Amino acid sequence: MATNKRLLRDIRLGINTLLLHKLRSSLTMLGIVFGVGSVVAMLAIGEGASQEALEHIRKLGSRNIIIRALKPADENQQELKHSVMSVYGLHYADEQRISESSPHIKRTIPAKIFNKTVRSGGNALEARVVGTIPDWFEFLHNKLIAGRTITQKDMEQQHPICILSEDIARPLLAQQHSIGAHIKIGNDYFEVVGIVASSASSTGGVESPSQPRDIYIPLTVCKKYFGDRIQKRVTGSRELSKVELHQIIAEVSDDSLVESTAVALNALLSYHHPKHDYEVSVPLSLLQQAEATKRTFTIVLGSIAGISLIVGGIGIMNIMLASVTERTREIGIRRAIGARKKDIIRQFLIETIVLSMTGGILGIGFGVLVPLLVEQWTDMPTVIPVYAIWLSLGISVLVGVIFGMYPARKAASLNPIEALRHE
Repeated sequence: MATNKRLLRDIRLGINTLLLHKLRSSLTMLGIVFGVGSVVAMLAIGEGASQEALEHIRKLGSRNIIIRALKPADENQQELKHSVMSVYGLHYADEQRISESSPHIKRTIPAKIFNKTVRSGGNALEARVVGTIPDWFEFLHNKLIAGRTITQKDMEQQHPICILSEDIARPLLAQQHSIGAHIKIGNDYFEVVGIVASSASSTGGVESPSQPRDIYIPLTVCKKYFGDRIQKRVTGSRELSKVELHQIIAEVSDDSLVESTAVALNALLSYHHPKHDYEVSVPLSLLQQAEATKRTFTIVLGSIAGISLIVGGIGIMNIMLASVTERTREIGIRRAIGARKKDIIRQFLIETIVLSMTGGILGIGFGVLVPLLVEQWTDMPTVIPVYAIWLSLGISVLVGVIFGMYPARKAASLNPIEALRHE
């Protein structure tokens, strides 16, 4: 009980001593405030950015292998010639080869993808048309907002139906009922039977299979109405290309088999595609890379913020050394009436800890405010991890102890008689 009373007395004394020099104490705390604030703010911004990237990559599926058609670089010169057709990309037979290549592949999702002008009433805009199969929406977790998605009956009977993403349905069908409306894709009319939520256009720097402005139609309908030839008009010329499939997504039965299966698929496709007109991406590998990048990012940000804290600690040491000089006579009096060296050390350490803790608390407030402002003014998400607050507060106390120890020991080592003679 007596120890607790003495400690409370020493804390009150330390606070009163610091309040005698309010401006000096406030300026000294600024280093800790900005140091702790930068720790919290940087970790919050870094955590938000990394979690967003990780979540986007997870949405691609940790068990998925995404194979995309890729135009060979050596065909760029041919495209400069008029009416030359470039043949590249994945084949319908590739999907069958992939699905039969390994018992670990649960299913495959093929897709034909191209851009078309879409019209409805007086509205016209460019959209990405995706010809695919019913499993696409379940596979990529496209949330259904209204109506329905593609069915097997649509595939078999080749119904000219389409499903719109939300971002294209709003401007295109703003003045009419969405479900049951007819839109013109290229030169053909399609009935709108469903609306799905729009997906992100990129996932942590990786192109997502789903895009914000997509129109989905059955793959069989896509082949019937649009075929495999794609024509692009460029100034003074036109570019023709023939691509059967632009994308195949393969789902593997187990996470541990994804990378080995991807290697096997790459070897299989390279045998049938000597031009290497495809690319294989594995979201699981991207997820692992993103997590490693997150750790590196956190270490770098923490190191930068740590420098700010060191600067703040040096400021505390500097002010406490000046305080020792100013209070030399006070120290001598306390020693003369029975104060021990450890009492002097404790008193000065309490003052530095109070100074650094107050700066740490203010810094946490500043560090929480900055991410909130960043999130409000920009589209960047921020996440304030609880550990960042406790870590910052603990570091601020540690800084007070480390940088306050030398001034405290210097004060305790003063000769009482010489201290009493100090003017």
